[in-house]
Amino acid sequence: MQLPNKLYSYEESTLALLPRVLNEMRNGPVSVGELYLSMKRNLKDPTDFLSAMDCLYALRAIDMNDDGEVFICLRK
Repeated sequence: MQLPNKLYSYEESTLALLPRVLNEMRNGPVSVGELYLSMKRNLKDPTDFLSAMDCLYALRAIDMNDDGEVFICLRK
């Protein structure tokens, strides 16, 4: 996970990907593969996607259902 520091600006960090991932999931549950394909244009490396997903899961912002689809857990 890349955090903003002297080497990485906020835009290049994992934190900048979090709202983008959540925005892609706004219409309901989506498979991880579909989510990755929709985010691929915003990524420099596939591990950036995994870091963002790990971070969102650790924050309990997302979860996965029995069908293997990821969905948002945050309450408004």
